[in-house]
Amino acid sequence: MANILIVEDDSALAMGIEYTLRGEGFHVTLTKNIKDAREALRDESFDLIVLDIMLPDGNGYDLCEEIRRQWDIPIIFLTACDEEANIVMGLDMGGDDYITKPFRVRELVSRIRAVLRRSTSVDTITSTLTSDTITLYTVERRVEKEGKEIYLTPSEYKLLHTLMDHPRQVLTRDIILGSIWDSAGNFVDDNTLSVYIRRLREKIEVDPAQPVYIITVRGLGYRWDKDVIKQ
Repeated sequence: MANILIVEDDSALAMGIEYTLRGEGFHVTLTKNIKDAREALRDESFDLIVLDIMLPDGNGYDLCEEIRRQWDIPIIFLTACDEEANIVMGLDMGGDDYITKPFRVRELVSRIRAVLRRSTSVDTITSTLTSDTITLYTVERRVEKEGKEIYLTPSEYKLLHTLMDHPRQVLTRDIILGSIWDSAGNFVDDNTLSVYIRRLREKIEVDPAQPVYIITVRGLGYRWDKDVIKQ
């Protein structure tokens, strides 16, 4: 079962999360600050991190940036603020999802399962998708541009895979959201998808302001505007 790292300084909340996750069969490590979280990350491997934004010795955004420089571990942010700017910032930093306090722990469990599903699923039917200078390796779950590997979060990878798997087709926002978030799609709004589209363009487009791969079809959704060779 998946190994989960909880970084939360509210002891009562952290213990409630730990109790529920252990009851669902997860392995759980609790930490209450950035220092302890760093030590835990050095000592063992984790499949997912639940990360509070406000911590006694810093903020979760900074820790997320540190993690992203070394590991491709899915991260779910816990935030007491539901303002769009804070949510978008967390996603821009490399977060895979967020949940606003107060929340039901069962909802958090559902989100954890959804993030783990999309971060561990493997497409065994098609091994590569190649479009222009971009190649997506479905088994290894990695992407190269001009022969050099580019880093993508699990959500960015799934988004790119969905678009490249349907070249020249207009995919509605609902279809894309359903593909990325599966049964948990109702947790995600259009702002979240817009953030992932922008972030993905910054990584694969020569000029993100004038994209040639991911085209916005106003009022409908998005289209991968290049041919794709599937092997």
